[in-house]
Amino acid sequence: MRHMALLAALLFAPLPCMNAQVVTQLPTGHGGSAHVRASWEIGGAHISIEYGRPSLKRRPEAKMMPIGAPWRTGADAATVLTTDRTLTFGEVVLPPGSYTINTQPAETRFEMMFGTLEKPGQWGIPYRPDLELGRIVMIRSHTALPVEQVTFSIDRSAAGGTLRLEWGTVRVSAPFTIAK
Repeated sequence: MRHMALLAALLFAPLPCMNAQVVTQLPTGHGGSAHVRASWEIGGAHISIEYGRPSLKRRPEAKMMPIGAPWRTGADAATVLTTDRTLTFGEVVLPPGSYTINTQPAETRFEMMFGTLEKPGQWGIPYRPDLELGRIVMIRSHTALPVEQVTFSIDRSAAGGTLRLEWGTVRVSAPFTIAK
């Protein structure tokens, strides 16, 4: 009987969350969308993404994320990824600092474009190709249920993680590594 109690205690003990994401609500953007800063500590790196979270409000995904055109990947001000360690997405190496994120939707994949953050509060449109640092291909799939607001998340892996973006029924993801 004591062994059963010990087994039950081990099975139902709270475990530390391996994908702990801290979300900080920020003031509403000038365009009216909610804004957040999502933060993670992964492999000794502190990573955050600050972005506007527009809602679909029954609008068609294709209108909100137009195929073949750069999208600010959020709302209002530019979406900004900040890291204190070097991150590598495919061939794109991001030293510690802050970078803009834009995407270009396509039928089967997205391209994520990383750019130089020219100034704090930089507006998210029009897209500035002169500030682009590099692009990666993101794998496109579908969400199990529709996601009303733009949502970024990171899943941990042995060498870093996978950055995921979801909106509507669209899910795109890209793996990255963290420099030691």
